[in-house]
Amino acid sequence: MLLEPFQYLLGALSGALVGLTLGLFGGGGSILAVPLMVYLVGVPNPHLALGTSAVAVAANALANLVSHARRGNVRWRCAAIYTSAGVAGAYLGSSIGKLIDGEKLLFLFALLMIAVGVLMVRSRGRSTNASAACTLENAPRTVGYGAATGAFSGFFGIGGGFLIVPGLIAATGMPILAAVGSSLVAVAAFGLTTALNYAASGLVDWPLAGVFVGGGIGGGVVGAFAADQISRQRGLLNLMFAALIFGVAAYMLWRSAGAFGVAA
Repeated sequence: MLLEPFQYLLGALSGALVGLTLGLFGGGGSILAVPLMVYLVGVPNPHLALGTSAVAVAANALANLVSHARRGNVRWRCAAIYTSAGVAGAYLGSSIGKLIDGEKLLFLFALLMIAVGVLMVRSRGRSTNASAACTLENAPRTVGYGAATGAFSGFFGIGGGFLIVPGLIAATGMPILAAVGSSLVAVAAFGLTTALNYAASGLVDWPLAGVFVGGGIGGGVVGAFAADQISRQRGLLNLMFAALIFGVAAYMLWRSAGAFGVAA
Protein backbone atom coordinates (compact mmCIF):
# COMPACT_ATOMS: atom_id res chain seq x y z
CA MET A 1 0.00 0.00 0.00
CA LEU A 2 1.42 3.40 -1.04
CA LEU A 3 0.49 6.49 0.94
CA GLU A 4 0.96 10.19 0.26
CA PRO A 5 3.81 11.97 2.11
CA PHE A 6 1.27 13.88 4.23
CA GLN A 7 -0.26 10.58 5.32
CA TYR A 8 3.12 9.40 6.56
CA LEU A 9 3.42 12.62 8.56
CA LEU A 10 0.02 11.90 10.08
CA GLY A 11 1.25 8.39 10.80
CA ALA A 12 4.26 9.75 12.70
CA LEU A 13 2.06 12.12 14.73
CA SER A 14 -0.36 9.29 15.48
CA GLY A 15 2.57 7.15 16.60
CA ALA A 16 3.66 9.86 19.03
CA LEU A 17 0.20 9.83 20.62
CA VAL A 18 0.22 6.05 20.85
CA GLY A 19 3.71 6.06 22.40
CA LEU A 20 2.60 8.64 24.96
CA THR A 21 -0.39 6.47 25.85
CA LEU A 22 1.70 3.31 26.19
CA GLY A 23 4.28 5.04 28.36
CA LEU A 24 1.64 6.62 30.58
CA PHE A 25 -0.85 3.77 30.95
CA GLY A 26 1.01 0.65 29.78
CA GLY A 27 -1.86 -0.01 27.39
CA GLY A 28 -4.53 1.55 25.24
CA GLY A 29 -2.04 2.42 22.53
CA SER A 30 -3.07 -0.30 20.12
CA ILE A 31 -6.74 0.47 20.37
CA LEU A 32 -5.93 4.11 19.64
CA ALA A 33 -3.65 3.09 16.78
CA VAL A 34 -6.37 1.36 14.77
CA PRO A 35 -8.88 4.26 14.66
CA LEU A 36 -6.02 6.71 14.04
CA MET A 37 -4.82 4.66 11.08
CA VAL A 38 -8.30 4.21 9.64
CA TYR A 39 -9.87 7.63 10.30
CA LEU A 40 -6.87 9.98 10.39
CA VAL A 41 -4.16 8.41 8.22
CA GLY A 42 -6.64 6.86 5.79
CA VAL A 43 -5.92 3.10 5.81
CA PRO A 44 -9.00 1.62 4.07
CA ASN A 45 -8.92 -1.95 5.44
CA PRO A 46 -9.53 -2.53 9.20
CA HIS A 47 -7.54 -5.77 9.15
CA LEU A 48 -4.59 -4.00 7.46
CA ALA A 49 -4.80 -1.34 10.19
CA LEU A 50 -4.91 -4.07 12.85
CA GLY A 51 -1.85 -5.86 11.46
CA THR A 52 0.16 -2.66 10.99
CA SER A 53 -0.74 -1.33 14.42
CA ALA A 54 0.36 -4.61 16.01
CA VAL A 55 3.86 -4.08 14.57
CA ALA A 56 3.98 -0.47 15.70
CA VAL A 57 2.64 -1.10 19.19
CA ALA A 58 5.02 -4.02 19.79
CA ALA A 59 7.99 -1.85 18.83
CA ASN A 60 6.77 1.11 20.88
CA ALA A 61 6.20 -1.15 23.88
CA LEU A 62 9.81 -2.33 23.69
CA ALA A 63 11.04 1.27 23.54
CA ASN A 64 8.87 2.27 26.52
CA LEU A 65 9.97 -0.83 28.42
CA VAL A 66 13.51 0.56 28.57
CA SER A 67 12.30 3.73 30.31
CA HIS A 68 10.21 1.81 32.85
CA ALA A 69 12.97 -0.73 33.50
CA ARG A 70 15.41 2.07 34.35
CA ARG A 71 12.91 3.35 36.91
CA GLY A 72 12.58 -0.12 38.47
CA ASN A 73 8.95 -0.51 37.41
CA VAL A 74 9.27 -4.01 35.89
CA ARG A 75 8.77 -7.23 37.88
CA TRP A 76 10.66 -9.46 35.46
CA ARG A 77 9.69 -12.87 36.86
CA CYS A 78 5.98 -12.02 36.80
CA ALA A 79 6.29 -10.51 33.34
CA ALA A 80 8.03 -13.62 32.01
CA ILE A 81 5.47 -16.04 33.43
CA TYR A 82 2.52 -13.93 32.28
CA THR A 83 3.95 -13.42 28.78
CA SER A 84 4.93 -17.05 28.23
CA ALA A 85 1.42 -18.18 29.04
CA GLY A 86 -0.13 -15.62 26.70
CA VAL A 87 1.90 -16.04 23.51
CA ALA A 88 0.19 -19.28 22.45
CA GLY A 89 -3.18 -17.70 23.17
CA ALA A 90 -2.26 -14.64 21.10
CA TYR A 91 -1.40 -16.79 18.09
CA LEU A 92 -4.63 -18.78 18.32
CA GLY A 93 -6.73 -15.67 18.89
CA SER A 94 -5.19 -13.79 15.96
CA SER A 95 -5.76 -16.76 13.65
CA ILE A 96 -9.47 -16.69 14.51
CA GLY A 97 -9.69 -12.88 14.44
CA LYS A 98 -8.54 -12.69 10.82
CA LEU A 99 -11.66 -14.60 9.83
CA ILE A 100 -14.07 -12.13 11.48
CA ASP A 101 -15.39 -8.91 9.89
CA GLY A 102 -13.20 -6.01 11.02
CA GLU A 103 -16.05 -3.69 12.01
CA LYS A 104 -17.66 -6.40 14.13
CA LEU A 105 -14.34 -6.95 15.90
CA LEU A 106 -14.12 -3.26 16.78
CA PHE A 107 -17.72 -3.17 18.04
CA LEU A 108 -17.27 -6.23 20.30
CA PHE A 109 -13.93 -4.90 21.50
CA ALA A 110 -15.53 -1.60 22.55
CA LEU A 111 -18.00 -3.49 24.75
CA LEU A 112 -15.11 -5.35 26.37
CA MET A 113 -13.31 -2.05 27.00
CA ILE A 114 -16.31 -0.67 28.88
CA ALA A 115 -16.36 -3.71 31.17
CA VAL A 116 -12.63 -3.36 31.89
CA GLY A 117 -13.04 0.38 32.55
CA VAL A 118 -15.71 -0.33 35.16
CA LEU A 119 -13.40 -2.80 36.89
CA MET A 120 -10.58 -0.25 36.94
CA VAL A 121 -12.79 2.38 38.57
CA ARG A 122 -14.06 -0.08 41.19
CA SER A 123 -10.53 -1.20 42.06
CA ARG A 124 -8.93 2.25 42.30
CA GLY A 125 -8.90 2.18 46.10
CA ARG A 126 -7.91 -1.46 46.44
CA SER A 127 -4.84 -2.07 48.57
CA THR A 128 -1.75 -3.38 46.82
CA ASN A 129 1.54 -4.82 47.98
CA ALA A 130 4.61 -2.82 47.01
CA SER A 131 6.79 -5.93 47.37
CA ALA A 132 4.43 -8.28 45.49
CA ALA A 133 6.13 -11.00 43.48
CA CYS A 134 5.22 -14.16 41.61
CA THR A 135 5.28 -17.20 43.89
CA LEU A 136 4.11 -20.80 43.73
CA GLU A 137 0.89 -19.65 45.39
CA ASN A 138 -0.10 -17.08 42.76
CA ALA A 139 1.62 -18.68 39.75
CA PRO A 140 -1.56 -20.50 38.60
CA ARG A 141 -3.49 -17.21 38.60
CA THR A 142 -0.67 -15.49 36.71
CA VAL A 143 -0.62 -18.23 34.07
CA GLY A 144 -4.40 -18.22 33.75
CA TYR A 145 -4.70 -14.45 33.35
CA GLY A 146 -1.78 -14.48 30.91
CA ALA A 147 -3.33 -17.14 28.68
CA ALA A 148 -6.74 -15.43 28.70
CA THR A 149 -5.47 -11.94 27.92
CA GLY A 150 -3.15 -13.31 25.25
CA ALA A 151 -6.11 -14.91 23.49
CA PHE A 152 -8.15 -11.70 23.69
CA SER A 153 -5.20 -9.64 22.46
CA GLY A 154 -4.63 -11.86 19.46
CA PHE A 155 -8.30 -12.11 18.57
CA PHE A 156 -8.77 -8.34 18.52
CA GLY A 157 -5.38 -7.64 16.94
CA ILE A 158 -4.10 -5.45 19.79
CA GLY A 159 -1.25 -5.40 22.29
CA GLY A 160 -3.74 -5.77 25.14
CA GLY A 161 -2.09 -3.61 27.81
CA PHE A 162 -5.46 -2.40 29.09
CA LEU A 163 -6.27 -6.06 29.83
CA ILE A 164 -2.79 -7.01 31.02
CA VAL A 165 -2.47 -4.26 33.64
CA PRO A 166 -5.58 -5.28 35.63
CA GLY A 167 -4.69 -8.93 35.02
CA LEU A 168 -1.28 -8.51 36.66
CA ILE A 169 -2.81 -6.60 39.58
CA ALA A 170 -5.50 -9.26 40.12
CA ALA A 171 -2.99 -12.12 39.89
CA THR A 172 -0.24 -10.73 42.12
CA GLY A 173 -1.49 -7.65 43.99
CA MET A 174 1.34 -5.49 42.63
CA PRO A 175 0.92 -1.67 42.49
CA ILE A 176 -0.41 -0.23 39.24
CA LEU A 177 2.91 1.42 38.32
CA ALA A 178 4.69 -1.95 38.55
CA ALA A 179 1.87 -3.52 36.53
CA VAL A 180 2.21 -0.78 33.89
CA GLY A 181 5.94 -1.41 33.52
CA SER A 182 5.64 -5.21 33.59
CA SER A 183 2.74 -5.19 31.12
CA LEU A 184 4.98 -3.77 28.41
CA VAL A 185 6.84 -7.09 28.19
CA ALA A 186 3.57 -8.86 27.39
CA VAL A 187 2.34 -6.04 25.13
CA ALA A 188 5.47 -6.40 23.01
CA ALA A 189 5.30 -10.19 22.86
CA PHE A 190 1.55 -10.39 22.14
CA GLY A 191 1.79 -7.62 19.56
CA LEU A 192 4.71 -9.27 17.79
CA THR A 193 2.94 -12.64 17.71
CA THR A 194 -0.18 -11.04 16.25
CA ALA A 195 1.82 -8.95 13.76
CA LEU A 196 3.67 -11.98 12.39
CA ASN A 197 0.39 -13.83 11.95
CA TYR A 198 -1.16 -10.88 10.06
CA ALA A 199 2.04 -10.34 8.04
CA ALA A 200 1.84 -13.94 6.81
CA SER A 201 -1.49 -12.93 5.18
CA GLY A 202 -0.06 -9.70 3.71
CA LEU A 203 -1.95 -7.52 6.19
CA VAL A 204 0.91 -5.24 7.32
CA ASP A 205 1.97 -1.91 5.76
CA TRP A 206 5.65 -1.86 6.75
CA PRO A 207 6.54 1.76 5.79
CA LEU A 208 3.58 3.07 7.79
CA ALA A 209 4.59 0.87 10.72
CA GLY A 210 8.09 2.36 10.53
CA VAL A 211 7.01 6.00 10.79
CA PHE A 212 4.48 5.08 13.45
CA VAL A 213 7.25 3.54 15.56
CA GLY A 214 9.50 6.56 15.02
CA GLY A 215 6.86 8.93 16.35
CA GLY A 216 6.05 6.59 19.21
CA ILE A 217 9.55 6.50 20.68
CA GLY A 218 9.51 10.20 21.60
CA GLY A 219 5.97 10.04 22.95
CA GLY A 220 6.85 7.02 25.05
CA VAL A 221 9.69 8.76 26.88
CA VAL A 222 7.34 11.58 27.91
CA GLY A 223 4.63 9.10 28.94
CA ALA A 224 6.93 7.03 31.15
CA PHE A 225 8.12 10.16 32.98
CA ALA A 226 4.54 11.38 33.46
CA ALA A 227 3.41 7.98 34.80
CA ASP A 228 6.12 8.12 37.45
CA GLN A 229 4.90 11.55 38.61
CA ILE A 230 1.16 10.82 38.51
CA SER A 231 1.49 7.53 40.40
CA ARG A 232 2.32 9.47 43.54
CA GLN A 233 -1.31 10.56 43.75
CA ARG A 234 -3.28 7.52 44.94
CA GLY A 235 -5.90 6.28 42.49
CA LEU A 236 -5.40 9.04 39.90
CA LEU A 237 -3.61 6.80 37.39
CA ASN A 238 -6.42 4.23 37.64
CA LEU A 239 -9.04 6.90 36.96
CA MET A 240 -7.14 8.30 33.99
CA PHE A 241 -6.73 4.79 32.61
CA ALA A 242 -10.47 4.12 32.94
CA ALA A 243 -11.34 7.50 31.39
CA LEU A 244 -9.23 6.67 28.34
CA ILE A 245 -10.97 3.32 27.97
CA PHE A 246 -14.48 4.82 28.23
CA GLY A 247 -13.72 7.58 25.74
CA VAL A 248 -12.26 5.33 23.07
CA ALA A 249 -14.97 2.70 23.59
CA ALA A 250 -17.74 5.26 23.08
CA TYR A 251 -16.13 6.46 19.86
CA MET A 252 -15.68 2.93 18.55
CA LEU A 253 -19.27 1.98 19.34
CA TRP A 254 -20.48 5.01 17.41
CA ARG A 255 -18.28 4.29 14.39
CA SER A 256 -18.86 0.53 14.18
CA ALA A 257 -22.49 0.24 15.24
CA GLY A 258 -23.59 -0.38 11.67
CA ALA A 259 -21.75 -3.72 11.63
CA PHE A 260 -24.60 -5.18 13.70
CA GLY A 261 -27.36 -3.17 12.08
CA VAL A 262 -27.43 -0.58 14.88
CA ALA A 263 -28.01 3.02 13.79
CA ALA A 264 -24.93 5.12 14.55
